[in-house]
Amino acid sequence: MSETPEPAKTAHPMTPDEIERHWFENVYQGDKMKQFTARAVIMGMLLGMVMVCSNVYVGLKAGWSMGVAITSCVLAYVTFQTLQSTIGPLLVRMHKVPVIGGFFRWIWPDNHYSILENNCMQSTASAGGSMTSAGLVNAIPALMMLSATAIPASFGDRCMALIPWVAVISGLGVFLAIPTKRQMINIEQLPFPSGKAAATTLTALHSGGPEAALQARALGLSGLLGLAVTWLRDAGDLAFMKTAEIASAPTWAPIRGLFWPEKAPWLKLPRIESVWGTSWIPLVPYKDGVLHLNQVTMSLEGSLLFVASGAIMSFRQAWSLMLGAVINYVVLAPIFLNAGVIESPTFRKISSWSLWIGVPMMVTSGLLLFALNWKSVIRAFSTIAQFMGRKANADDPMDKIEVPGSWFVAGYVGCGAGAVLLGHHLFHIQYWMGIIAVLATFLLVVVSTRATGETDITPVGPLSKITQLTFGAIAPGNIPTNLMTANITAGATSHAGDLLTDLKSGYLLGANPRRQFLAQFFGVMAGSLVVVPVYFILIPDASALGGEKWPAPAALVWRGVAELLSKGVGALPITARWGLLIGSIAGILLPLLEMRFPNQKKFIPSATGMGLAFTINGFNSISMFIGACLALFLSKYAKDWHERYTVPVSSGIIAGESLMGVVIALVTALPNLLAVLKP
Repeated sequence: MSETPEPAKTAHPMTPDEIERHWFENVYQGDKMKQFTARAVIMGMLLGMVMVCSNVYVGLKAGWSMGVAITSCVLAYVTFQTLQSTIGPLLVRMHKVPVIGGFFRWIWPDNHYSILENNCMQSTASAGGSMTSAGLVNAIPALMMLSATAIPASFGDRCMALIPWVAVISGLGVFLAIPTKRQMINIEQLPFPSGKAAATTLTALHSGGPEAALQARALGLSGLLGLAVTWLRDAGDLAFMKTAEIASAPTWAPIRGLFWPEKAPWLKLPRIESVWGTSWIPLVPYKDGVLHLNQVTMSLEGSLLFVASGAIMSFRQAWSLMLGAVINYVVLAPIFLNAGVIESPTFRKISSWSLWIGVPMMVTSGLLLFALNWKSVIRAFSTIAQFMGRKANADDPMDKIEVPGSWFVAGYVGCGAGAVLLGHHLFHIQYWMGIIAVLATFLLVVVSTRATGETDITPVGPLSKITQLTFGAIAPGNIPTNLMTANITAGATSHAGDLLTDLKSGYLLGANPRRQFLAQFFGVMAGSLVVVPVYFILIPDASALGGEKWPAPAALVWRGVAELLSKGVGALPITARWGLLIGSIAGILLPLLEMRFPNQKKFIPSATGMGLAFTINGFNSISMFIGACLALFLSKYAKDWHERYTVPVSSGIIAGESLMGVVIALVTALPNLLAVLKP
């Protein structure tokens, strides 16, 4: 897909105004085609609510959220297709019904949906689905582990406090994307690879050929497979219904009737098994016996979620994860278990030591790469200068469809003030510190959005660490301030990058950017209402974090940095200090090796992948490596199949398995929740 139709060759380069006018005259479809419709926004909000549940699940297990741009556009297409072929004709017939016909014309004007409607729905859904980046998988669980009293105790108080917090932070990011859009997307036409890929995917899906139907069917079937795998593995958690007081209630009879793994145990998948058997292959001598691989999490889980995740990540990241897992769990953990440094062979005990290698490796490599990309930083600030210097032009058609600067000012001031006030009320962040955090976030978002446009990577980690380091100096020892000011930076930078990625898709398809901005804002509101309750139902207290079920690796990274800044290096055990030094050096050397030997980069371990392996379960690294190997094999020996099916099949498995996991966790927690909410 080309950026825009090529203009006729001229003797001089086109001016920015000429570039924008050329797009407006040759590509723009926003006034000719349905886009910001009620059905697109409402379905996008509902789809975003579903996706954010999935991302809470994946984020607490893996430390990241599944990609929302391409996944949401495929899910949006499948949703539209399903409704069009089922209830769509009925809704059109309802137009003729007296009194209520007007409502149905508003909600479903006809039984044909445009590609721009699909794009609008995708923008809304991706905004809602990415709400976990507002702190629910990093800053907030880290705060719970370090200072549980900083979070309200009751479920209702938690929701009342943190729903506005995540909404304000995400809204801040959406508004902060405004100053950079016209320069980065319209004028410079930065690639924003995920946005470009989403536009290409939508174009292919709406081409009407058999390709679209095959991809949609593959996504649906793989989603059902993911649902089934999680049910077979985790349905045993519902056993409480047999003994709980509510088990005799007729309401629960249908659910108890579905509990068939108990009746057919051969259908039930194990949670975790050793790669080479449960117990018969020893690893190393351990105290009075031997240490087996499954005891140090080098196992296989009855799950396809991380296999699917590995299939859509780069092979280099996957083998780096595997290498890091082998070094951590097969080499180092047994040594320090025998030495008594690690108390027992459990993930919680091993990770509490190994994070002092993994965290500095990721932090130093991220900060180094960010610093070396100084030219991008300079270009980013020139973008702001051009935005501030732009004057409104009544004859410029772009001024009528772009988001006006007045919206940016009002949104930045309003959301910024909200973040300062809520930060003070909820986390006792002093007002002047909150103002510094909001002002710094503006500068860091400017930098991060250019990185997103040029590399497709939003440097949330390095930028949040800059904020943590800054407030570690300003307010030493103040853990809530350290974590939650960085939460403002991380949430805002992530959502700004997400909006610009969606706007890139819209730009290529000829969408109205102002309407797309509004669509994403609706998505933020929908995701905010769901993400906080789902998180606290899954994680009722800090004891649920850091174990095999909810390892929360991103939170471990944030906790490690905050803990280090609070206590100082001297408070760490000597082995942790050596780990900190070795991890920091490795995080610097590996990126430098990449730059020194660019042609051999694929043979050099990724500092991010290796560092992450020290904070997640070994069986997750193994699963991702298997998925990446399968994808690599298909890309070489079944290229057409790989290009057509790998992304939709992987996305379907991730969505299906995580959603069923959330449903089972919610149902399991329901009795306790009802007891808490009972007046």
